[in-house]
Amino acid sequence: MPELPEVEALVAFLRERAVGKPIARVDVANVSVLKTFDPPVTALGGLTITGVTRHGKFLDLDCDGLHLVLHLARAGWLRWSDELSPKPPKPGRGPLAMRVRLADGSGFDLTEAGTRKRLAVHVVRDPADVPGVARLGVDPLSDEFTVERLHEILTAAKRAQIKGVLRDQSIIAGIGNAYSDEVLHAAKLSPFHPCSTLTDDEVASLHAVIVDELSGALGRAEGLAARELKDSKRSSMRVHGRTGEACPVCGDTVREVSFADSSLQYCATCQTGGKPLADRRMSKLLK
Repeated sequence: MPELPEVEALVAFLRERAVGKPIARVDVANVSVLKTFDPPVTALGGLTITGVTRHGKFLDLDCDGLHLVLHLARAGWLRWSDELSPKPPKPGRGPLAMRVRLADGSGFDLTEAGTRKRLAVHVVRDPADVPGVARLGVDPLSDEFTVERLHEILTAAKRAQIKGVLRDQSIIAGIGNAYSDEVLHAAKLSPFHPCSTLTDDEVASLHAVIVDELSGALGRAEGLAARELKDSKRSSMRVHGRTGEACPVCGDTVREVSFADSSLQYCATCQTGGKPLADRRMSKLLK
């Protein structure tokens, strides 16, 4: 899933290539991705892209005051082309969800792999009209995200587990499954650690790690072509998506906890005092 660093890199990519260009046409290949009807998506035709920004993991294209707000969800992506096909795409069951063609022939496709379609497209007059944007918490790369703010967040979370708090977009906007794994590994914290038991020093350390991890990932992503961002993210992960591999810090085997529709990865030596966490799904299979 694209998270804050990848979405911010896409913002920079589109600012360079799309801002100042009129939209020739928007074609929806999979109507299920369109979450709004007023204004209609056809209203974007003829408007000029005047700005691109980010709200958490949402991508926002300002088109002469109308906003095309995109959420790439778990398996969505943006594929840029300097020369898009002039033919409208055929609706179907393939990965193509929507095509935005600019007046000079360039533009991008929104695609989504897999059968569970969650990619979302909104055409709104104000980004805050998108419910997911309206409920976003503090951006971890903003000036508002201070050690004191993080302390307030964790205190309010009480006995909630730190992994869930980091992923909750209404609390901290932009961190998903992958970077929460990486942050907790770098901070040497169990993903199931209760927020209320963190010491002041641990909170300060966690704050520094969050900012460093996201800033570092953003730095690695800057300047990459859109198609290269996914590969860059995968190759930079220390524990996320690396179940069974050696931890690059201590050499222990990276372990996994599986859930119904996701999983987390961690290093027992670095994060849980050497104690493996219970994997309920695997435990059931072994009974």
